[in-house]
Parts: sequence; C-alpha cells; structure tokens
Amino acid sequence: MKRLALAIGTVVVACSAMAQKSASDGIAEYRAMLQDGNPAELFEAKGEDLWRQKRGPKNASLEQCDLGKGPGVVKGAFVELPRYFADTNKVQDLESRLLTCMETLQGFNAADIAKTPYGKGEQNNVTALATWIAAESRGMKFNLPNSHVAEKTMYEVGKRLFFMRGGSHDFACATCHGEDGKRIRLQDLPNLTKNPGDGAGFAAWPAYRVSNGQMWSMQLRLNDCYRQQRFPYPLFGSDATIALGTYMGVNAKGAESIAPAIKR
Repeated sequence: MKRLALAIGTVVVACSAMAQKSASDGIAEYRAMLQDGNPAELFEAKGEDLWRQKRGPKNASLEQCDLGKGPGVVKGAFVELPRYFADTNKVQDLESRLLTCMETLQGFNAADIAKTPYGKGEQNNVTALATWIAAESRGMKFNLPNSHVAEKTMYEVGKRLFFMRGGSHDFACATCHGEDGKRIRLQDLPNLTKNPGDGAGFAAWPAYRVSNGQMWSMQLRLNDCYRQQRFPYPLFGSDATIALGTYMGVNAKGAESIAPAIKR
C-alpha cells in the first residue's frame, strides 16, 4: 500500500507540474498570437505625431525635449530611464520627464496634467508619447545610470518601498514579486528583486491590456499595483513610483525591452 500511495503521489505531482507548464506555455502562445496585431501600434502612431505637433500655449513641439541623451534624441532613451536630470535636479522617469518638457517647451501645466483622471485629456497623450518613445528602444538592453548620488538614493528608497508592507491586506510589492516561482490566475509573477529576464517585468511596459482595452504606461501599472495592495492611490509621477521604477530598472540591467508589449 505504501508503494501504491507513493506511486500515486508521484503521478499527481508530475501531472500538476505538466499542467503548470501547459498553462504558462498557453498564455505565452496567446500573447504571441495577439502581438502581430497589438493595438499599441495605434498609440505609437499617435505618440509620434504628438512629439512633432506644435501644441500648447507656446505652440511648440517636443522635438527639443531632452530625455537624457540630448535634445530631440529618442532612440535609446527609454532603456536608460529613470535617471537624474540636472535642469530639474531630480531623478525622473519617462512620464514625469515628458511632463517637464510639456511644461517648459509647450507651456502646459504639469501639475494639472498629473491630476487629470486616467485616460483623459493630456494624461492620455502622455501615455501615447511614452508608448512611441518606448517603441523606439525596442530590442535594446536596459542600462540605467546609477552613479549620481540622487540616483543611488532613489534606488535605495525604491528598494525600501518594494519591501514595505501596509494597507488593509498588509501587502508589499515583494508579496507578489519578491521570489521565484510565484503565480496568480495561471500567470507567472516575475521576481523583480533581480534581473527577471528579457521582456519580463520592467522590460515589458508600456503595454496594451487586452482585458480592459487600455494602454498602460509604467506609471499606471505601478499606481494600479498600489490600488490592489489597498494603499492610497499615488499621484501620477509621484516620487514613490519613480523610486520603484529606479529600483526595478537598475535590477533589470541587461534585460531586453519588448515594450510596448501586450498583456491579458
């Protein structure tokens, strides 16, 4: 009987492992099929047009916006953000840097844009711009600078926030993304305390969400993570989300960007 019980147990474990692998493979195949017609391409086109279009109170384009590689240089900028900018004396991610450029070059009010409800007005345009800029670095490796004292500080703050538990459910980012082999609803959860690999975690956003038909930038992804943890919803472009982006981005060094990706 002991041998029979052991044999049955082995079969159950093996079947469970096969089912897990099958589910993961099935989701990967599903995404691959959708990728050919990824609606993110529509946001890319809109973002490229917005970059060159003269808009705002100053009737100017964003073509002189410095994303870290010099005024107007877009290719390769995404995989080096967040980073320190001397003109603002801040570490900024892509979205917060775009707000700075929209304010200084075009005359928009960055604070008003940050307060705009998701998916409306200029905040929707920021998402489209971020999608196009990310696409210009698709296939490149993440290599965030981490030498300036402000960058190092943001990394350490992001690390502490990543492991900080709170909210009504006592959750932290690390609850879902702090170790290998975790899953939720048949979906693998990447370990973001280290390089999760090409196209995983930080290297996959902005992404189009099939489940709700929306385009999400990394800012929006992090804000929704806080919502799910039952934390107060962060302000768009908050220092907390930029610090988390710095922590994950530095950890993702060498990972290949597939953004804009497609998600369930």
